[in-house]
Amino acid sequence: MNSPQYAFFEGEIVPIAQAKVSVMTHALHYGTAAFGGLRGYWNSDQRQLYVFRPLDHFRRFRHSAGLILSEVLYNPEQLLDIVLELLEMEGYEQDIYVRPLVYKSYQGVGVKLHDMPTELTIFALPFGNYMGHDGGLSLTVSSWRRVDDNAIPARGKIAGAYVNSALAKTEAALDGYDDALVLDQNGHISEGSAANFFMIRNGVAITPPVYENLLEGITRRTCITLLTEELGVEVVERSIDRSEVYCAEEAFLCGTAVQVGAVTSVDHRKVGDGEIGPIVSCLSDLFYNIVRGRNEKYNHWLQPVYHGEPASKHHLTP
Repeated sequence: MNSPQYAFFEGEIVPIAQAKVSVMTHALHYGTAAFGGLRGYWNSDQRQLYVFRPLDHFRRFRHSAGLILSEVLYNPEQLLDIVLELLEMEGYEQDIYVRPLVYKSYQGVGVKLHDMPTELTIFALPFGNYMGHDGGLSLTVSSWRRVDDNAIPARGKIAGAYVNSALAKTEAALDGYDDALVLDQNGHISEGSAANFFMIRNGVAITPPVYENLLEGITRRTCITLLTEELGVEVVERSIDRSEVYCAEEAFLCGTAVQVGAVTSVDHRKVGDGEIGPIVSCLSDLFYNIVRGRNEKYNHWLQPVYHGEPASKHHLTP
């Protein structure tokens, strides 16, 4: 796996070895940062790298920054220009992951968000299967509850909040599962450790509503569109009890990292017959064809990196 060679740091693209922060940086001590995550998919036949729904990701990234009183000085189109320049310099010919991060760069001690400088960095690295395998996922219901939106905003990718995700993920992994389902404070399914959740019952796709402490996922929105408009599957957003998951015919996690990951067991109970079901299988095939540029209908979701037109002409000027 190739390591990143460059990063956007303090207003310019520099060798990644120069993109360093002090041990006194506020974000390191208090989690006062917000981030995004974008995937790029390599199409070897076309010799092209496609970034999936970048402007949607950058709009959410800017919203996440605003939740912690951090201003991103670049609009979504300018952020995309930075990423395109960065990726052209890296020259990746494989699937990649792009990480934009806005962080409180104040060097000192003190718990607050206001009146502190903010910096932006972006880097990209090769990235394959997040779960480590292509088979069905085994989940468990975590003993940890999801952080409530009135404690830490669920609609933002706030760095400090992901300790909650890490606790759930590590508990599940050490207990022999691939990932966890996390309940909200009312005991309803919220999401996976870092992915949205869907289940299929009686041919209907059911997913928790966004007000139950889950991230408003871009892949989640993508799946809703594909299920309804391409597969003819009704999607219902409503609360899901823990025991109802045990009765599901099919289930899957979705997100930028996990993509579309079929769930075949929860707490040692088979989902359906314990195999990847037909709806999730069709959705997965459709999704992967789209993100690799093999479905022209959805090319508007893709930004080609090599020899493509930039999103704007503003480049790095904020």
